[in-house]
Amino acid sequence: MTQQQRAAPVNDRFYARTFALVTCLVLGMALFKIVQPFLGPLLWAIFIAFLLYPLHVRLVVRLRGKAQWSAALLTLLTFVVILGPLTGLSAAFAAQVGDLLQIVQDKYADQTSGNVLNLANVPWVRQVLDWLHDTLDVDFAQVQSWFTQGTRQALQSLASLGGKVFMGAVGTAVGFVLMQFMLFFFIRDGAEMVATARELIPMPEAHKAKLFDHLAAVTRAMVYGTGMTALIQGMLTGLAFLFVGLPSPVVFGVIAALVALLPFGGTALVWGPAAVVLAIQGRWGATIFMLIWGTVLVSLVDNVVRPMLVSGRAKVGTLTVFIGVLGGLAAFGAIGLFLGPVVLALIIALIRFRLEMRRAEKAMALSAVSEPVKPAS
Repeated sequence: MTQQQRAAPVNDRFYARTFALVTCLVLGMALFKIVQPFLGPLLWAIFIAFLLYPLHVRLVVRLRGKAQWSAALLTLLTFVVILGPLTGLSAAFAAQVGDLLQIVQDKYADQTSGNVLNLANVPWVRQVLDWLHDTLDVDFAQVQSWFTQGTRQALQSLASLGGKVFMGAVGTAVGFVLMQFMLFFFIRDGAEMVATARELIPMPEAHKAKLFDHLAAVTRAMVYGTGMTALIQGMLTGLAFLFVGLPSPVVFGVIAALVALLPFGGTALVWGPAAVVLAIQGRWGATIFMLIWGTVLVSLVDNVVRPMLVSGRAKVGTLTVFIGVLGGLAAFGAIGLFLGPVVLALIIALIRFRLEMRRAEKAMALSAVSEPVKPAS
């Protein structure tokens, strides 16, 4: 009888936990289905509200505690700041993509001696082509065709990638309106939402505080450090293209900003080939300008401005940024540029916190065992 009485509570606890787990799973799936159509605007609203929260706190003090007025003003400010520049940039980007692809098609159709894509005009390239012909029986026409088609496909892919980033940032009109609507509530009630989520996390208060501080530092480091640095480098690269008269400066500026997020190559993958093209054209002054502009000014931003922006904030590993940027962009679109590294950094932080807790538990257990047993008096 005693054994049955002891077994019953165990079965009750198992049933209760199983029921709670299944219920949470079903409700979570239903919630995801409901939120999925608005996932992009929702993530953008949460992200922007997080960045604007320090400004919201200061503004609430100035407005004598009127949080709704502060949220309304910041939402209106976001509308003005985001909609105008991104709409104009997206329109210029789309127009210049069409012009750039037309230029490539014209160059491919009209292979003249002065053509930039005519590789036979370059002496060292001519030697390589002769070696390929003698060794692998590959003639000049095949190489030139491969080079031209590869260039066109690469430009289309890079332009499409840049277009996805900016069109994903702007989104449809409905998505943008939804983002603005949700942004107001996330700014106004965000602190209460975070406090509620914080209470639900089964973790000691000290660890929760450390985890949230780390997550906030990582997000701000990604935005102010990596994001702003890439944006500045992209602008400088686009200006260099504009100054030397190369086509589509907006397109290549966007591409430079994207590749600046990569841990290797960076903007040199854009201004480097541009310098080679200028050298092939015989524009040596523009070539020297592009090399100096890229190696000195653009690189200076990465080596000086980035440490200044990230100073005092959590550092994000190079591998984390690389995998997070590429995977996040593929999974979530434009917001994934920042969300991907932040999610990976959060996972790494949770693993480290768990390891720290296990080490602390082991240390406490060892100290308890090593304490001498006092003899009974």
